[in-house]
Amino acid sequence: MIKLDDLQVFVQVVQAGSFSRAARQYDMTPAFVSNSVSRLERELDVRLFVRTTRSLRLSEEGERYLPHAQTAIEAIFTGDQALATGRCEMVGTLRLSAPADFGRNILLGWLDEFQDRYPRLTINLSISDHSVDLLGQPIDAAVRYGVLADSGLVAHPLVPQNRRSVCAAPAYLARHGTPANVQELQSHNCLRFFWGDQTLERWQFHLPTGVEKITVQGDRVSDNADLVRLWALAGRGIIYRSRLDLLPDIRAGRLVEIFPPEQGESVPLNFVCAHRSLMTPAIIRLRDYLRERCEALQLGSSANTAQQALSSK
Repeated sequence: MIKLDDLQVFVQVVQAGSFSRAARQYDMTPAFVSNSVSRLERELDVRLFVRTTRSLRLSEEGERYLPHAQTAIEAIFTGDQALATGRCEMVGTLRLSAPADFGRNILLGWLDEFQDRYPRLTINLSISDHSVDLLGQPIDAAVRYGVLADSGLVAHPLVPQNRRSVCAAPAYLARHGTPANVQELQSHNCLRFFWGDQTLERWQFHLPTGVEKITVQGDRVSDNADLVRLWALAGRGIIYRSRLDLLPDIRAGRLVEIFPPEQGESVPLNFVCAHRSLMTPAIIRLRDYLRERCEALQLGSSANTAQQALSSK
């Protein structure tokens, strides 16, 4: 197999005019130069140079082979430069995956701004509440909730302290009353979410007395988190979803946070890649941008309480 180093030495010898001069100019030993040319000649089964004690010139075969060697070296160099450019510039396609509710209602606007900053990027976004296989599908990165299993994926925390929050529309609380504690959720219409064949109807809370799980029930259930949120906004029941997803609605007064945020179950938000080698400058820049936007979202005005919302009725 022909080695690139041997091709380069061959061209360098031609340019220098002798083995010894090539060795001096390119900081190589004469033996290294001689061995490289000899190895290339064996691979090609030709003599590339006509050597005498006083002169060195290309053979007829060497004359014919030289432009091809130069073209091969130039092609490889150009390919290396193209890869380096792709690694350094904010160009290309970003293939992303995100949960439905977060993706539609929060991430879309952020990606618009990100793409305005870097117009040479193409965004390919998949929105679904079903976890994608980053190792088996052509996805560069995913935004995911929850603690990741030990799968070999690389997780970068965006909101490590995020929790689920119990919320309802002011209209629902006005009709049915506000639960005074988590146990009273069992007497309310709770809007549930299912993942695969599992319905998430055991809501977990971290109370001063310890961890408590409450089994809830209700007349509506869906595998689409955004639909469950819309039901809650319409006053159809109580929702238990990621607080990050619900913050815009809480701050706008469309939903009321019923219990203290720290009582909800932990659901950290992560930026996930299949491998560290896939962390291109564009992916790194997007990760840092999303982290900044998540922090800014959390630092907004304080959430409405149930008492504040109902006192205005």
